[in-house]
Amino acid sequence: MRPRLFGIAYRILGSAAEAEDIVQDVWLRWQATNREAVLDPPAFLATATTRLAINLAQSAHSRRETYVGPWLPEPVDTSTDPQLGAERAEALEFAILLLLEKLSPTERAAYVLREAFDYPYRQIAEILQLEEANARQLVTRARQHITDGRRTPVSSAEQRRLLEAFIAAAQRGDLTALERLFASDVISYSDGGGVVRAARNPIAGRERVAKFISAVASHFWSGVTLTWIQANGQSSALMARHGAIVTVVTIGASAQGIDQILWMMRPSKLTAISRPFEP
Repeated sequence: MRPRLFGIAYRILGSAAEAEDIVQDVWLRWQATNREAVLDPPAFLATATTRLAINLAQSAHSRRETYVGPWLPEPVDTSTDPQLGAERAEALEFAILLLLEKLSPTERAAYVLREAFDYPYRQIAEILQLEEANARQLVTRARQHITDGRRTPVSSAEQRRLLEAFIAAAQRGDLTALERLFASDVISYSDGGGVVRAARNPIAGRERVAKFISAVASHFWSGVTLTWIQANGQSSALMARHGAIVTVVTIGASAQGIDQILWMMRPSKLTAISRPFEP
């Protein structure tokens, strides 16, 4: 049950650290609860987790307005649990988590409960304290938002191939090779959170992104060792320097080429990768 609770909270929040805090809080509440009065313990735990996550997401929204540079979700290791406690791996990929950030916490929760965990609309309505028709509307609206904001992604094998090709070209600073891999409207996001050196604004466009990555190649990749991992259900590269993890990088891609590059560099966001969540 614990992986499921973590999976719900993480998808709503995009933060492994906050999700773990919520799961811990829910378990403490459960220990203090009169079990005989609870007819359906899994439903009780899922409801408590979802409501706490919604409350935290509402306060996190204001914090992210003052966040230094682009905010990216905290990567989680999915090598042992590809679906992170869910019926389906939905709402786990970085691209979808970023799109969910633009929805209200309640819309986000409704989408996560339905699409990832396959909860019936009646139960979603009970968890969110809504009419069933309203729960259906929330899920429909969220689905449309995801569909409108995202191209059809390539297969996982092709995403891995493109990521490897991108890393190789980036390490060489090969401008031509980079441009060939990119969609015309590719965007590079770097999340250093003001703690480590990173681009403070997204960089957009094939030529601009290629020139930026080529320009920093000589020092950025110096002394770096790479490990291929599964983060959020997709191939990613773990970068370490002197034995310390410094960056997780991954890409989003469609038939047009690589359209998103995500550099997760804030040290506090890399702990869920260096210390995977234990069921």
